[in-house]
Amino acid sequence: MKYKKVKKIAEDISVIGLGCWAFAGEKWWNNSDDENSIRVIRSALDNGVNLLDVAACYGQGHSEEVVGKAIKGYDRSKILINSKCGLLWDENGREYNCLKKESILKEIDDSLKRLDTDYIDIYQLHWPDPETPLEETLEALQIIKDAGKIKYVGVTNYGIDDINKIMETIDIASQQGLYNMLERNPRTYHAINLVYRTEREILPYVEEQGQAFFPYSPLFQGLLGGRWDKDIKFSENDVRRFNPKLTDKRFPMYFDAMTQLKQIAESHGHKMNELALNWLIDKKAITSVIGSCRTVEQVETNLEALKWEISDEMYSQINPIVDKFENI
Repeated sequence: MKYKKVKKIAEDISVIGLGCWAFAGEKWWNNSDDENSIRVIRSALDNGVNLLDVAACYGQGHSEEVVGKAIKGYDRSKILINSKCGLLWDENGREYNCLKKESILKEIDDSLKRLDTDYIDIYQLHWPDPETPLEETLEALQIIKDAGKIKYVGVTNYGIDDINKIMETIDIASQQGLYNMLERNPRTYHAINLVYRTEREILPYVEEQGQAFFPYSPLFQGLLGGRWDKDIKFSENDVRRFNPKLTDKRFPMYFDAMTQLKQIAESHGHKMNELALNWLIDKKAITSVIGSCRTVEQVETNLEALKWEISDEMYSQINPIVDKFENI
């Protein structure tokens, strides 16, 4: 495993992390089995991955419970757990934004209980909540940080203006945003408008500030894994069916680009997923790539990316393809 270090976080961080959304259970992901999920997490840890990225809303608490079970028997001090707050759900399972003080104070305790741990390493605001003043949210974060329930504060899906306001009150150690070879400065995620542009705004900012950056959806929710065919259909229990980029008239454009990139990777003896991960790891501003794995085999396949680097010759072939997606 390779590790990176940033100014705002004391610990070294594995360049490949493990995204835990896919451990949310059968209701959200087909064939999501807890025993298998635990094997996947432990395989990642055994191979040097030390960053586990989860959120309270993943499976409405279920993913955190799975992570809590999986890390039993491991040295907790060697594991960095990212979790997120601010996306709640009602009795009907409908999710909504809430970053009110009392809500956060309750959320952290609920997450700690599910994770069966005394603290969360990086606690991230999942999405902005326009109905709650930032000051109220930050007051709650300071309370739980002072209580030792979290080590670092992070933000996900925040724009530069709000980030600067937050930094006046509390230090931000990490940012997380949508970023991959074909979503470089994306305007939307699952039809949700994004208020930031990753490559143009966020990456220079985190590098200047010494913050960590964790790109989510590094394989474009599986497309850049290189295993799909152009007629792929998502089942009713697959959250990817809610991503218009994978289901509407734009999909052929993305699929064709992936096919071209896959041909480049294979012509150099590598797989598409390795190319997609290496393209991210190679960027100085990116600390750890949040890759989702549903099998032990996928963990091992992702780790193959660490055995080689993209050459100048490969970049000369890759750039004309991905540059078309710089502003899409």
